[in-house]
Amino acid sequence: MIRRISISFSLVGLALVCLIAALIVGPASISMSDAVAGLLGQADSATTAIMREVRLPRAIGALIVGAGLGASGAALQGFTRNDLAAPGLLGFSACAALGAVAALYFGLNRFILPAAIIGALIGAGVISVMARRQVGAAGLILAGIGIGALATALTGLLMNLAPNPWALSELVYWLMGTLENVDMAGLSVAVPLTLIGLVALILTGPALRALALGEDTAASLGVSLTRVQTSIVIGTALCIGSGVALAGAIGFVGLFVPHIMRRVTGPDPSKLITSSALAGGVFLLATDTIARLSAGPGTPLYLGIVTSLIGVPFFLYLALRRTGS
Repeated sequence: MIRRISISFSLVGLALVCLIAALIVGPASISMSDAVAGLLGQADSATTAIMREVRLPRAIGALIVGAGLGASGAALQGFTRNDLAAPGLLGFSACAALGAVAALYFGLNRFILPAAIIGALIGAGVISVMARRQVGAAGLILAGIGIGALATALTGLLMNLAPNPWALSELVYWLMGTLENVDMAGLSVAVPLTLIGLVALILTGPALRALALGEDTAASLGVSLTRVQTSIVIGTALCIGSGVALAGAIGFVGLFVPHIMRRVTGPDPSKLITSSALAGGVFLLATDTIARLSAGPGTPLYLGIVTSLIGVPFFLYLALRRTGS
């Protein structure tokens, strides 16, 4: 218990350090005192605008998106009992991306956020109905792969039908993943939905601990697989839908963050989901800050590309270790 509390406090402290760094570093260097004054509205108009409209929303966005990805990955790995499971496995990212791309395609740029969330929730509903015939990890994975493939195909169709190169480039750049356009209006919708999703996932911890002994054993202990599956589907849909709506496609965070935290906290899902949420927020905030500093003038370094460059080698390492190569 003491070790768990110390790990949580360490992650919260690290998150605060990363948050401060994200607020004071960038193309326009701002001192700590000026940053605080800007957040309070007591600095000049330029500093206040940078702090309130650019850096603070982007930092909060990174924390909340990373937390949703980390917790979703940990919950799915616990439910499927597979360390290689990731949020994209159930197709929620693809469904959310389809909703957002559809909004962009039809020129409804103001409705990207609700469209992505609705897309993820529709995907969750369809997956739940399809997986009801075979409750458990196998049925959920099969349904998720099928729905994800369909959503990806429809997204490709919309991109293929883009009316002009500029519209196509807008779709492509959005799918690369970035926190550049996050604002307080979007956060006011995404943050509450993500928090609801996080609570739903965290509450499945005790059931997932029993499920580690096997589905039959968990059922004999009074665990309702249907209820746990529904909670994970809804919680993941809310976290991933909100995250994709804010930042586009951000891959691999939900894979390697829970895997790393498992070495720190142990395999208990009750501890792992919470610690992965905190670590996911810290990782994405730190990565986004580094990406901002590394990008050249007029050449943004997209966050989704950076996380993929980090995540793919890690995934290959896990896969090779699993096969004994």
